[in-house]
Amino acid sequence: MVTMSNDDEDDNVIFIGNKPPMNYVMAILTEFKKSSEVIIKARGHTIGKAVEAALIVNKKFLEDTVIYDVKLGLENIIDNKTNKPMDIPSIEIYLRKAE
Repeated sequence: MVTMSNDDEDDNVIFIGNKPPMNYVMAILTEFKKSSEVIIKARGHTIGKAVEAALIVNKKFLEDTVIYDVKLGLENIIDNKTNKPMDIPSIEIYLRKAE
């Protein structure tokens, strides 16, 4: 799912979901038309897809982009089935156009 928020701070954020990686590549390329920086966020099993989309953009489409930061973390959520807290791995990949 490509989700774009209306918040100013989330204008350049792409949230990775269950769609094929090329859908997110197109979303990233579209966002680069409006902004010089894009943040890719993913959790759990979609982390690999986020990395793949970032590398496709960087190596195949916009070779002048730079992956300048990667943040790894854990998000504590409540499991819907068991109602118990659990930690889910998360990633944020920061891309920008090279200067």
